[in-house]
Amino acid sequence: MNPAEAHILKQLEPYQSIMLYVRSVILKTLPHIEEKYSYKLPFYYHYKKPFIFLNVLKGTNYVDVVFMHGVLLEANFPELQDCNKRKKVRSIPLKNLEDLDEHRFVELLKFASEVVRPTK
Repeated sequence: MNPAEAHILKQLEPYQSIMLYVRSVILKTLPHIEEKYSYKLPFYYHYKKPFIFLNVLKGTNYVDVVFMHGVLLEANFPELQDCNKRKKVRSIPLKNLEDLDEHRFVELLKFASEVVRPTK
């Protein structure tokens, strides 16, 4: 078991189930993604760059699925939110599994992976 997975398994319900589900969709949709444990959070790296991370912010009751370059995605995916007036990152807050439209999330993952692909 890697440290990112261990972190997820330490979460209370419903956060643990939400994080496990989101993790499985990320890894299934983008098999080249590298899962790491950075800044005490599960991070998913795309071409060696931070791409997505999962977090439960203190004082909230949801899992924050955070896209590092979300500002580049929000025009096409208005479900991405700007919490705390962040410059570049945007996120999807999930209070329960039903809050995630898997088909739309897969579209977002694929689109995001193309947008932040390094230029040659």
